[in-house]
Amino acid sequence: MQEVSRSGISGELQLSALIADLWWRVDLMNSDILEEEAKAEAFDIRQPAYPMLALNLRARRDNLISTISVLEERARSALETA
Repeated sequence: MQEVSRSGISGELQLSALIADLWWRVDLMNSDILEEEAKAEAFDIRQPAYPMLALNLRARRDNLISTISVLEERARSALETA
């Protein structure tokens, strides 16, 4: 039997919702990165004029993508054992 939280949502459904929300946040960060690059007119991270905010957003986005990969693997494992 599948464990259900107080809200009535199963763990697998909560995990799927979390993953979807994190992908949405990655999309937002991508938009923010593009906006900062356009403002600075610098699109190559090796350029001295490349905005620091865009560099920070890239690092945060990459970390978030790594986290999503771990969560997706966890979701796959849960489905295989169910």
